[in-house]
Amino acid sequence: MQKLFLTIIVIALFGFSSAKDENEAHKPIVVLELFTSQGCSSCPSADVLLDKVKTQYKDSNVFTLSYHVDYWNYIGWKDPFSSKTYTDKQKQYADKFRSGRIYTPQIVVNGREHFVGSNKSKMQSKLRTYLGKSVSNSITLKNVKKTDNNSVAFGYTVNGSIDDKQLRVVLVIDERETFVKRGENRSRTLKNANIVVAESFMALKDKMGEITIQIPETVLESDSLRLITLVEDDNLDITGAAKIKL
Repeated sequence: MQKLFLTIIVIALFGFSSAKDENEAHKPIVVLELFTSQGCSSCPSADVLLDKVKTQYKDSNVFTLSYHVDYWNYIGWKDPFSSKTYTDKQKQYADKFRSGRIYTPQIVVNGREHFVGSNKSKMQSKLRTYLGKSVSNSITLKNVKKTDNNSVAFGYTVNGSIDDKQLRVVLVIDERETFVKRGENRSRTLKNANIVVAESFMALKDKMGEITIQIPETVLESDSLRLITLVEDDNLDITGAAKIKL
């Protein structure tokens, strides 16, 4: 009878602990995804603003990502970081927000809302708002290393519920300057920060695992890289994030 009583207590405590972990609130994060282009005359001011935020909040849970779209390339300057994949990503957000158009520069915050990327007051307002909101996941990265076949391998642990969620793994170039020869920004030297150069997705079946992401040829030996991992749900809301400099 005593053994049965102890067993019931153990099961009850274990079940309570698991439920607590699933519903636990985690530290606030702010993920800023900027959709930009070197061919867009309105974008450099947004690029500068994003870089300032990155510097100001470098030691906090603020994550800046710069996605270069390809629909400005027709004007005469092909953005070397542009990709149709990132244009398609922006269209996904447009569908989510029920917006009839896509535009640059656009900032998306935690996958939940958007605004014009050069709007300083809106940027500061959203930073204050989201830094005051807990999220449902956190991520721990470990054993992060570059491999011999020009890729990055790492282990991860996700805390909180992973039901209907996926891991988004992003490689970014810390910063790069480009002299633009043609288009709306011709004869200007543009500085871009946290430029997304690779991205992969994996459905979260387990809270712990290992993953590898390839380093693309776009990356130069002189480039400094960062690894950013995000947890997002099936509505594209971002619920957890982690970053590390490589």
